[in-house]
Amino acid sequence: METKAATILPGQKLRARGAASNAVGRYEGALRLAYDDGWDIPHDERLVRTEVRIENPRSAITYNQSPDLPFDRSINPYRGCEHGCVYCFARPSHAWLNLSPGLDFETKLIARPGIGAVLDRELRAKTYRPAVIALGTNTDPYQPIEAEHRVMREVLEVLMAHRHPVAITTKGTLIERDLDILAPMAAQGLLRVGMTVTTLEDDLSRRMEPRVPRPARRLQTIRRLTDAGVPVRVMVSPLIPGLSDHELEPILQAAKTAGAVAASWIHLRLPLEVSGLFQEWLAQHYPDRAAKVMGRVRELHGGKEYDAAFGQRFRGQGLWADLMRKRFKVATERLGLNPDLPPLRCDLFRPPTGQGAQMGFDL
Repeated sequence: METKAATILPGQKLRARGAASNAVGRYEGALRLAYDDGWDIPHDERLVRTEVRIENPRSAITYNQSPDLPFDRSINPYRGCEHGCVYCFARPSHAWLNLSPGLDFETKLIARPGIGAVLDRELRAKTYRPAVIALGTNTDPYQPIEAEHRVMREVLEVLMAHRHPVAITTKGTLIERDLDILAPMAAQGLLRVGMTVTTLEDDLSRRMEPRVPRPARRLQTIRRLTDAGVPVRVMVSPLIPGLSDHELEPILQAAKTAGAVAASWIHLRLPLEVSGLFQEWLAQHYPDRAAKVMGRVRELHGGKEYDAAFGQRFRGQGLWADLMRKRFKVATERLGLNPDLPPLRCDLFRPPTGQGAQMGFDL
């Protein structure tokens, strides 16, 4: 997909960022271009820094009807993600905010404090029927700014008070902070966690997901979660053909050793603006492999860079997709990693007494 070009001002520095450009969003009517007017940028303004804006949420739960997803509802404590993963399929969602899916996605973030009270109200509605709520499906709820804003913690406190089932997906080791909530919920069959491990190579991880904890640190988090009784699925995604797909078996083995009980995988997805950003990154960091990687990507999607069709967008089709399915099946059967975890319980759900979720902490 063609995107509207934009530039970074001369002298500006990108430290630990995934995207190297900041093309304006596809819904914007004007083209923004960085322009050098001849004045030097002050030294303290050269580094592109993270900005956090506050949103007063009017709703908490988002519903979907996708046949590819094992859940029909989710919550997003944040918009944008400081982890900066260059391959992130959620980058195009920043265009809805008239922000760039490029650098804006990882530097202009939106926190949603107060979402706990909104969620509490939605769960108390007479028409509400419980089903698993997914967290971390769009942007990571345990990205670095959670340490200060604690919006994820707010959501978990409400879900625990209501005894509501929840599935969390993250790369963030900050999840360990919330074991006092997660462990009791897991013990009641109300919680499971998916920990994403894309590679075991520190250099590759640092380049393509610059503000994500190191692979070894994420494996340590799997161990700490499982030791606390939390069932963990290792999510090997995205697998990048010609760059990281050879690591499938070693990642599964390392996760099993760390205590993971289940596993899943997804091939690289390049929807909308992600394709251009990823190819820009690939040319910068791995120019010798760029043609091979993109050639394999197109083979997986019938000659296109991305196919959004249900049933195909996650794992592709053709020879390479079939080979990966077989490799994954053989490896998980050998290691005893389950493709599915037991269903979470919905029968324990009940709004806590009183009007505040805090009243329900009587587990």
